[in-house]
Amino acid sequence: MKKNRLKSIFALGAVGVLALTGCAASGEVETVGDGNDDKKDMSIAVFNGWDEGIAASELWKAILDEKGYNVELEYADVAPVYSGLSTGNYDLSMDIWLPVTHASYLKEYGDKIVDLGAWNEESRNTIAVNADAPIDSLDELAANADLFGNRIVGIEPGAGLTLATTKKVIPQYGLEGMEYLTSSTAAMLVELKTATENDENIVVTLWEPHWAYNKFPIKILDDPKGALGGTESIHSYAKTDFKTEFPTAAGWVEDFEMDLDTLYSLEQAMFIDYEGQDFGPIVAQWIEDNQEYVDGLTS
Repeated sequence: MKKNRLKSIFALGAVGVLALTGCAASGEVETVGDGNDDKKDMSIAVFNGWDEGIAASELWKAILDEKGYNVELEYADVAPVYSGLSTGNYDLSMDIWLPVTHASYLKEYGDKIVDLGAWNEESRNTIAVNADAPIDSLDELAANADLFGNRIVGIEPGAGLTLATTKKVIPQYGLEGMEYLTSSTAAMLVELKTATENDENIVVTLWEPHWAYNKFPIKILDDPKGALGGTESIHSYAKTDFKTEFPTAAGWVEDFEMDLDTLYSLEQAMFIDYEGQDFGPIVAQWIEDNQEYVDGLTS
Protein backbone atom coordinates (compact mmCIF):
# COMPACT_ATOMS: atom_id res chain seq x y z
CA MET A 1 0.00 0.00 0.00
CA LYS A 2 2.76 2.40 0.96
CA LYS A 3 4.58 1.58 -2.31
CA ASN A 4 1.44 2.22 -4.36
CA ARG A 5 0.85 5.56 -2.64
CA LEU A 6 4.42 6.62 -3.36
CA LYS A 7 4.01 5.61 -6.99
CA SER A 8 0.83 7.67 -7.19
CA ILE A 9 2.56 10.71 -5.70
CA PHE A 10 5.47 10.42 -8.12
CA ALA A 11 3.05 9.97 -11.00
CA LEU A 12 1.11 13.09 -10.06
CA GLY A 13 4.38 15.00 -9.69
CA ALA A 14 5.48 13.87 -13.12
CA VAL A 15 2.20 14.99 -14.64
CA GLY A 16 2.66 18.40 -12.99
CA VAL A 17 6.19 18.71 -14.30
CA LEU A 18 5.06 17.73 -17.79
CA ALA A 19 2.25 20.26 -17.63
CA LEU A 20 4.64 23.02 -16.61
CA THR A 21 7.12 21.92 -19.26
CA GLY A 22 4.36 21.92 -21.84
CA CYS A 23 3.44 25.53 -20.96
CA ALA A 24 7.05 26.62 -21.21
CA ALA A 25 7.56 24.73 -24.44
CA SER A 26 4.47 26.20 -26.02
CA GLY A 27 6.02 29.66 -25.69
CA GLU A 28 2.64 31.25 -25.16
CA VAL A 29 2.84 34.96 -24.36
CA GLU A 30 0.27 36.63 -22.13
CA THR A 31 -1.82 39.16 -24.04
CA VAL A 32 -3.84 42.15 -22.89
CA GLY A 33 -7.15 40.37 -23.58
CA ASP A 34 -10.69 41.66 -24.10
CA GLY A 35 -10.15 41.64 -27.84
CA ASN A 36 -6.64 43.13 -27.66
CA ASP A 37 -3.96 40.64 -28.78
CA ASP A 38 -1.01 42.88 -27.89
CA LYS A 39 1.58 41.44 -25.52
CA LYS A 40 0.70 42.41 -21.97
CA ASP A 41 4.23 43.22 -20.77
CA MET A 42 5.97 46.27 -22.24
CA SER A 43 9.15 48.12 -21.36
CA ILE A 44 9.56 51.83 -22.11
CA ALA A 45 13.15 53.12 -21.95
CA VAL A 46 13.48 56.62 -20.49
CA PHE A 47 16.54 58.88 -20.71
CA ASN A 48 17.88 59.90 -17.31
CA GLY A 49 17.15 63.58 -16.69
CA TRP A 50 15.19 64.27 -19.89
CA ASP A 51 11.98 65.47 -18.30
CA GLU A 52 9.85 65.78 -21.44
CA GLY A 53 10.54 62.09 -22.06
CA ILE A 54 9.81 61.23 -18.44
CA ALA A 55 6.51 63.11 -18.67
CA ALA A 56 5.43 61.45 -21.93
CA SER A 57 6.50 58.01 -20.71
CA GLU A 58 4.71 58.35 -17.36
CA LEU A 59 1.59 59.49 -19.20
CA TRP A 60 1.65 56.50 -21.54
CA LYS A 61 2.40 54.09 -18.71
CA ALA A 62 -0.75 55.31 -16.95
CA ILE A 63 -2.82 55.08 -20.14
CA LEU A 64 -1.57 51.62 -21.10
CA ASP A 65 -1.81 50.21 -17.58
CA GLU A 66 -5.43 51.33 -17.47
CA LYS A 67 -5.98 49.49 -20.78
CA GLY A 68 -4.70 46.24 -19.31
CA TYR A 69 -0.99 46.35 -20.16
CA ASN A 70 1.81 45.87 -17.66
CA VAL A 71 4.28 48.68 -18.41
CA GLU A 72 7.70 49.05 -16.83
CA LEU A 73 9.71 52.26 -17.19
CA GLU A 74 13.44 51.54 -17.52
CA TYR A 75 15.74 54.51 -16.87
CA ALA A 76 19.12 54.65 -18.60
CA ASP A 77 21.56 57.01 -20.32
CA VAL A 78 21.15 57.79 -24.00
CA ALA A 79 23.63 55.31 -25.52
CA PRO A 80 22.35 52.27 -23.56
CA VAL A 81 18.78 53.10 -24.57
CA TYR A 82 19.66 53.02 -28.27
CA SER A 83 21.65 49.84 -27.81
CA GLY A 84 18.81 48.23 -25.84
CA LEU A 85 16.21 49.14 -28.47
CA SER A 86 18.42 47.71 -31.22
CA THR A 87 18.73 44.36 -29.42
CA GLY A 88 15.11 44.19 -28.28
CA ASN A 89 15.92 44.57 -24.59
CA TYR A 90 13.63 47.61 -24.57
CA ASP A 91 10.35 47.79 -26.46
CA LEU A 92 9.89 51.54 -26.86
CA SER A 93 11.42 54.96 -26.16
CA MET A 94 9.59 58.26 -26.57
CA ASP A 95 12.32 60.93 -26.54
CA ILE A 96 14.29 60.62 -29.79
CA TRP A 97 15.31 64.05 -31.11
CA LEU A 98 15.69 64.64 -34.86
CA PRO A 99 17.29 65.73 -37.09
CA VAL A 100 20.31 67.03 -35.13
CA THR A 101 20.47 66.03 -31.47
CA HIS A 102 20.47 62.26 -31.92
CA ALA A 103 21.85 62.16 -35.44
CA SER A 104 24.95 60.19 -34.44
CA TYR A 105 22.87 57.56 -32.64
CA LEU A 106 20.48 57.20 -35.57
CA LYS A 107 23.45 56.80 -37.88
CA GLU A 108 24.64 53.88 -35.76
CA TYR A 109 21.34 52.26 -34.81
CA GLY A 110 18.78 53.61 -37.28
CA ASP A 111 18.49 50.43 -39.35
CA LYS A 112 17.93 48.34 -36.20
CA ILE A 113 15.04 50.33 -34.73
CA VAL A 114 11.68 51.61 -35.99
CA ASP A 115 10.38 55.20 -36.12
CA LEU A 116 6.79 55.50 -34.85
CA GLY A 117 6.61 59.18 -35.73
CA ALA A 118 6.97 62.59 -34.12
CA TRP A 119 4.70 63.63 -31.26
CA ASN A 120 6.06 67.18 -30.96
CA GLU A 121 7.63 69.38 -33.65
CA GLU A 122 8.31 72.57 -31.67
CA SER A 123 11.48 71.60 -29.82
CA ARG A 124 15.02 72.95 -29.88
CA ASN A 125 18.35 72.88 -28.10
CA THR A 126 19.29 76.11 -26.37
CA ILE A 127 21.93 77.96 -24.38
CA ALA A 128 20.25 79.95 -21.60
CA VAL A 129 21.28 82.63 -19.12
CA ASN A 130 19.59 84.40 -16.24
CA ALA A 131 16.92 86.80 -17.49
CA ASP A 132 18.76 89.92 -16.26
CA ALA A 133 22.12 88.92 -17.79
CA PRO A 134 23.78 91.73 -19.78
CA ILE A 135 23.85 89.73 -23.04
CA ASP A 136 21.18 88.43 -25.42
CA SER A 137 23.16 86.47 -28.00
CA LEU A 138 25.80 83.75 -28.13
CA ASP A 139 28.03 86.04 -30.17
CA GLU A 140 28.28 88.33 -27.10
CA LEU A 141 29.28 85.57 -24.69
CA ALA A 142 33.03 85.34 -25.36
CA ALA A 143 33.58 89.05 -24.68
CA ASN A 144 31.61 88.80 -21.44
CA ALA A 145 32.76 85.38 -20.25
CA ASP A 146 34.22 86.76 -17.02
CA LEU A 147 30.75 87.98 -15.98
CA PHE A 148 29.67 84.33 -15.94
CA GLY A 149 32.71 82.99 -14.08
CA ASN A 150 34.13 81.75 -17.40
CA ARG A 151 31.87 78.68 -17.09
CA ILE A 152 29.21 76.97 -19.15
CA VAL A 153 27.22 74.46 -17.10
CA GLY A 154 26.18 71.47 -19.19
CA ILE A 155 24.32 68.19 -18.80
CA GLU A 156 25.27 64.53 -19.46
CA PRO A 157 28.52 63.96 -21.44
CA GLY A 158 26.75 61.58 -23.85
CA ALA A 159 23.86 63.89 -24.73
CA GLY A 160 23.43 65.21 -28.26
CA LEU A 161 23.21 68.73 -26.83
CA THR A 162 26.63 68.22 -25.24
CA LEU A 163 28.09 67.09 -28.55
CA ALA A 164 26.58 70.08 -30.37
CA THR A 165 27.94 72.47 -27.74
CA THR A 166 31.42 70.92 -27.90
CA LYS A 167 31.70 70.52 -31.67
CA LYS A 168 29.76 73.56 -32.90
CA VAL A 169 28.78 76.19 -30.33
CA ILE A 170 32.16 76.53 -28.61
CA PRO A 171 34.34 76.73 -31.76
CA GLN A 172 31.88 78.80 -33.82
CA TYR A 173 31.47 81.42 -31.09
CA GLY A 174 35.08 81.39 -29.85
CA LEU A 175 34.26 80.05 -26.39
CA GLU A 176 37.34 77.85 -25.99
CA GLY A 177 38.46 80.01 -23.05
CA MET A 178 35.41 79.08 -21.01
CA GLU A 179 35.28 75.97 -18.84
CA TYR A 180 32.56 73.60 -20.08
CA LEU A 181 31.27 71.49 -17.18
CA THR A 182 29.33 68.28 -17.93
CA SER A 183 27.89 65.87 -15.39
CA SER A 184 24.10 65.53 -15.36
CA THR A 185 20.90 67.45 -15.97
CA ALA A 186 20.13 67.26 -12.24
CA ALA A 187 23.47 68.85 -11.37
CA MET A 188 22.94 71.60 -13.94
CA LEU A 189 19.53 72.39 -12.45
CA VAL A 190 21.03 72.59 -8.96
CA GLU A 191 23.59 75.10 -10.27
CA LEU A 192 20.80 77.07 -11.96
CA LYS A 193 18.72 77.10 -8.78
CA THR A 194 21.68 78.22 -6.68
CA ALA A 195 22.62 81.01 -9.09
CA THR A 196 19.01 82.21 -9.13
CA GLU A 197 18.83 82.28 -5.33
CA ASN A 198 22.15 84.14 -5.14
CA ASP A 199 21.27 86.56 -7.96
CA GLU A 200 24.32 85.46 -9.95
CA ASN A 201 24.94 85.22 -13.68
CA ILE A 202 24.99 81.73 -15.15
CA VAL A 203 25.17 80.03 -18.56
CA VAL A 204 23.54 76.62 -18.96
CA THR A 205 22.83 74.25 -21.81
CA LEU A 206 19.10 73.59 -21.95
CA TRP A 207 16.34 72.71 -24.37
CA GLU A 208 12.72 73.40 -25.13
CA PRO A 209 10.46 71.96 -23.91
CA HIS A 210 11.71 72.11 -20.33
CA TRP A 211 9.90 73.15 -17.16
CA ALA A 212 12.94 75.22 -16.07
CA TYR A 213 11.68 78.04 -18.31
CA ASN A 214 8.55 78.24 -16.16
CA LYS A 215 10.32 77.89 -12.82
CA PHE A 216 13.41 80.10 -13.20
CA PRO A 217 13.89 83.65 -14.56
CA ILE A 218 16.01 82.69 -17.58
CA LYS A 219 16.20 83.60 -21.26
CA ILE A 220 17.47 81.87 -24.38
CA LEU A 221 20.52 83.36 -26.07
CA ASP A 222 20.11 84.03 -29.79
CA ASP A 223 22.06 81.64 -32.00
CA PRO A 224 22.74 83.66 -35.19
CA LYS A 225 25.13 81.04 -36.56
CA GLY A 226 22.60 78.23 -36.14
CA ALA A 227 25.12 76.13 -34.23
CA LEU A 228 22.41 74.36 -32.23
CA GLY A 229 20.47 73.32 -35.30
CA GLY A 230 17.14 75.10 -35.01
CA THR A 231 13.74 73.47 -34.49
CA GLU A 232 13.62 69.72 -33.93
CA SER A 233 11.03 66.95 -33.61
CA ILE A 234 10.61 64.50 -30.73
CA HIS A 235 9.92 60.98 -31.98
CA SER A 236 8.97 57.64 -30.51
CA TYR A 237 11.20 54.77 -31.63
CA ALA A 238 10.74 51.07 -30.99
CA LYS A 239 12.45 47.73 -31.45
CA THR A 240 12.04 46.22 -34.92
CA ASP A 241 9.18 43.81 -34.09
CA PHE A 242 7.22 46.26 -31.92
CA LYS A 243 4.37 46.59 -34.41
CA THR A 244 4.05 42.79 -34.57
CA GLU A 245 3.99 42.32 -30.80
CA PHE A 246 2.01 45.49 -29.96
CA PRO A 247 -0.06 46.38 -33.07
CA THR A 248 -2.78 48.22 -31.13
CA ALA A 249 -0.40 50.23 -28.94
CA ALA A 250 1.78 50.96 -31.98
CA GLY A 251 -1.18 52.59 -33.70
CA TRP A 252 -1.89 54.75 -30.67
CA VAL A 253 1.74 55.86 -30.36
CA GLU A 254 1.97 56.59 -34.09
CA ASP A 255 -1.02 58.95 -33.77
CA PHE A 256 0.21 60.58 -30.55
CA GLU A 257 0.60 64.38 -30.63
CA MET A 258 1.28 66.80 -27.78
CA ASP A 259 1.88 70.51 -28.27
CA LEU A 260 4.12 72.59 -26.01
CA ASP A 261 1.29 74.09 -23.98
CA THR A 262 -0.09 70.65 -23.12
CA LEU A 263 3.36 69.27 -22.35
CA TYR A 264 4.22 72.24 -20.14
CA SER A 265 0.98 71.71 -18.26
CA LEU A 266 1.99 68.12 -17.51
CA GLU A 267 5.56 69.12 -16.61
CA GLN A 268 4.23 71.85 -14.33
CA ALA A 269 2.22 69.27 -12.39
CA MET A 270 5.07 66.75 -12.23
CA PHE A 271 8.21 68.83 -11.71
CA ILE A 272 7.24 72.26 -10.38
CA ASP A 273 4.10 71.82 -8.27
CA TYR A 274 5.34 68.46 -6.94
CA GLU A 275 8.73 67.55 -5.46
CA GLY A 276 8.39 63.80 -5.01
CA GLN A 277 9.42 60.85 -7.19
CA ASP A 278 6.18 58.84 -7.33
CA PHE A 279 4.51 60.42 -10.34
CA GLY A 280 1.62 57.95 -10.50
CA PRO A 281 -0.92 59.98 -8.47
CA ILE A 282 0.20 63.25 -10.08
CA VAL A 283 -0.24 61.89 -13.62
CA ALA A 284 -3.58 60.31 -12.65
CA GLN A 285 -4.85 63.72 -11.49
CA TRP A 286 -3.54 65.41 -14.64
CA ILE A 287 -5.34 62.81 -16.75
CA GLU A 288 -8.56 63.49 -14.86
CA ASP A 289 -8.11 67.22 -15.45
CA ASN A 290 -7.41 66.63 -19.16
CA GLN A 291 -9.69 63.65 -19.78
CA GLU A 292 -10.95 64.68 -23.20
CA TYR A 293 -7.41 65.03 -24.56
CA VAL A 294 -6.27 61.74 -23.01
CA ASP A 295 -9.32 59.81 -24.23
CA GLY A 296 -8.53 61.00 -27.75
CA LEU A 297 -5.09 59.35 -27.62
CA THR A 298 -6.59 55.85 -27.77
CA SER A 299 -9.86 56.45 -29.62
